[in-house]
Amino acid sequence: MTDNTPQRPSFTPGGASGNSYSQAPWPPPQAPQQPAPRQQPVMPIPGSQQPIMTQPQPVPPAQKRARFGAAALVTVALLGAGLGGGVGAVANHYLTAQRSHTATDTANGNSTTVVQASADNPNWATTAEAVKDAVVAIQVSGNAGNGQGSGVIIDTEGNIVTNNHVVSGGGEGAKIAVGIGSQSYPAKIVGTDPTTDLAVIKLTNPPSNLKTIDWGDASTLKVGQNVMVIGNPLGLSDTVTTGIISALNRPVTTEAIDPQTGQSNQRDSSNGNVVTSAIQTNAAINPGNSGGALVDASGKLIGITSSIASLPSSASGSQPGNIGIGFAIPVNQAKSIAEQLIKDGSAQHAKLGVTTQDGESGTQLGAKIKTVTSGSPAEQVGLKSDDLITAVGDTPVTNSESLIALIRNCEVGQEVTLKVLRGGTTEEIKVTLVAG
Repeated sequence: MTDNTPQRPSFTPGGASGNSYSQAPWPPPQAPQQPAPRQQPVMPIPGSQQPIMTQPQPVPPAQKRARFGAAALVTVALLGAGLGGGVGAVANHYLTAQRSHTATDTANGNSTTVVQASADNPNWATTAEAVKDAVVAIQVSGNAGNGQGSGVIIDTEGNIVTNNHVVSGGGEGAKIAVGIGSQSYPAKIVGTDPTTDLAVIKLTNPPSNLKTIDWGDASTLKVGQNVMVIGNPLGLSDTVTTGIISALNRPVTTEAIDPQTGQSNQRDSSNGNVVTSAIQTNAAINPGNSGGALVDASGKLIGITSSIASLPSSASGSQPGNIGIGFAIPVNQAKSIAEQLIKDGSAQHAKLGVTTQDGESGTQLGAKIKTVTSGSPAEQVGLKSDDLITAVGDTPVTNSESLIALIRNCEVGQEVTLKVLRGGTTEEIKVTLVAG
């Protein structure tokens, strides 16, 4: 990952500093229950819960304050299903959509891809029916708290990708239960990556008929494209919502969660921040959706839902919920990190080798270089202090945070082209990122 650090002040969680997970039943109740009063405002993510931020916050099992882009009027919260005191479900929603003749399923091993008759008017019932068994509900119980979230089955060995804050919110040694349909299976952590808020868990005794999801490609996504969210919001497993992609490459910053303590990860080299070049969607995302699937009309995974924006009024003590602004980690990044975690138990992150601050030159916005690390890729290609980085590839860079998000979304060894404004002239500089 890059060693750029935003110059704007980081946000800290409102209320208690630790996780406070809900005791939501497993599976969810059939009758509604009233959540117990909370001492502090909390915005949990599927699988665990943490205090809300005054800025963008992750949704799953932990809740922290964060920010996205330059917008400071909303809070981004981790989507954890652990809502203090327990969250009652109006009904346990199990999807039973019928297959339609307007779309077909193409088997691919134990996975399923939907071929839609019309991309502009997809049959979501068929997509949901095809993909729902590859998305699971996760419950975490540990010394640091209890909570629930979502996850996505990626292979027949029982590996499941989810959010770090979902499985780490319970602290070291927490018990993990995975719900697939009406069955519950124990799971263990394969690896966690607080820097990207991703994790992989594995069923200890996976069934032979596991359904797996197909990987999509985030580089082909378009703003306005139809999408579906599948997960376990508020303990309502197999819940689907639909919408569109509202924006791409949206810089979203939340706080990393330490897998050992379940608390904000102050040991992380990025000062405990998770910075994501996120997919923004208006498909309804709520606490408990964290770690779940964002899919396209064909049912291919295009993102891991991880956080939502909430209004400042949420800090009054109420649980933040959907306001039509949710965020997902792009699938290309999720796949790269998941593969590393399965192979090595840890992940590497791309590094440029500069520190930056928000900058501008006339009307041009960008990330202004403060320092260049000796021996870094940045130094090797001649980047200098006061250079203004205005784009990575074809994606504009409007501030320091967006540069960090875009670099973290790259892979170690990847060559990227930076647009750099220097002395009134824009240059294109190619640089190969290293691990850091």
